[in-house]
Amino acid sequence: MNAAIEDSAPVAKVAPPIRLPLWQVVAVGAGNALEFYDFLTFSFFAIQIGRSFFPASATSHGLLFSLATFGAGFLTRPLGGLVIGAYSDRAGRKPAMMLSFTLMGAAIVGLALTPSYAQIGMAAPLLLLAFRLVQGFALGGQVGPSTAFLIEAAPPLRRGLYVGLQYGTQDFSVLVAGVVGFTLSNLLAPAALDAWGWRLAFLLGATIVPLGLILRRRLPETLEGSGRHAARGGRSRSPVRVLVLGLFMLANTGISNYVLEYMTTYAQDSLHMAVNTAFGLTIVLGLFMMVSEVLGGMLTDRVGRKPVMLTAAGLMLLLVIPAYVVMTRSPNVLAIFGVMAVLAVLNGFFSTPALVAITEGLPKAVRSGALGTLYAVAMATFGGSTQAVVRWLIDVTGSPLGPHGTWPGLRRWGSWRWY
Repeated sequence: MNAAIEDSAPVAKVAPPIRLPLWQVVAVGAGNALEFYDFLTFSFFAIQIGRSFFPASATSHGLLFSLATFGAGFLTRPLGGLVIGAYSDRAGRKPAMMLSFTLMGAAIVGLALTPSYAQIGMAAPLLLLAFRLVQGFALGGQVGPSTAFLIEAAPPLRRGLYVGLQYGTQDFSVLVAGVVGFTLSNLLAPAALDAWGWRLAFLLGATIVPLGLILRRRLPETLEGSGRHAARGGRSRSPVRVLVLGLFMLANTGISNYVLEYMTTYAQDSLHMAVNTAFGLTIVLGLFMMVSEVLGGMLTDRVGRKPVMLTAAGLMLLLVIPAYVVMTRSPNVLAIFGVMAVLAVLNGFFSTPALVAITEGLPKAVRSGALGTLYAVAMATFGGSTQAVVRWLIDVTGSPLGPHGTWPGLRRWGSWRWY
């Protein structure tokens, strides 16, 4: 999967290369950012959502229930990737992106307006789960069409940049969610944040839905024609090697992403930091990942996908355990923000070239459906369970180093005052 992999078989009725103005790249990114903002804000407000939707008798486990509901959204992502991705390969990239965006908008409004457990009892967590499943379906159908669109619209030597901009908009949504959470946590009392403040964060995202729909309606189509025969005539099978390697690379991306995005909750629940400080950590994460993913895309266009991926992955492997030891043994703002910045940069430099390489290795006739399904399966299998597993390990071990401290040698290392 080199920097300029081309489809190995011609596809009938393929649209000629198009020049994509910057505002249209931004339009794809804006829709992508909103969908991820809505999906991930649930994680950032997991504590407050747990208190709203689960009975007071389960308060001690409310966070675990909330994180399990967050993970449930990953169950429908493979279905969304398969259904909306196949629709994209048949009808075109633009209608598929419109469909996923509309579903996400409806789900986020429904979730924000669902009454609490105190008001409607067990119907509250059931509705929460239902809207979360719709969110997962919509997001599962977002990645394949939007990434295929950008790869097909980009000049061959700028594919890394274009996909980096897409990944960057995902983490721009993390940055915005962090700013929103930081602002609300400073302006509102804890009781107000629990009662309705977190709902305001979701509704702020929902206000962008009409603009996102308008922007996406004006996009060109990179898959010629919008009829059911648009993608026929090409090879209909994806290379097994690409699928297997892609699954492993996306699994790595998913686990590392959701461990890092759990840090807002981790800082409050395990390190006992103030809510506004925890959301400041989210701002750091979003900012450094956004910048590193765009820079990683530009770099991978110049030196190739593999060198950038391997370097970032190797450094992450070496630094992740010392990083968590620093955070748990010295839980001050400067240390935690610095550790988060380093891990965010390494994760960003791995994520973009991985997604570009996988997308380039898939035939255009099945690119959107295959990529969307592969991405969703990896996220559902590995990413979706990550945060609940992290919290469970912390409960079992009784240590904030629980995810790493299950190996006795690491527990001993975590107790050393080596820094």
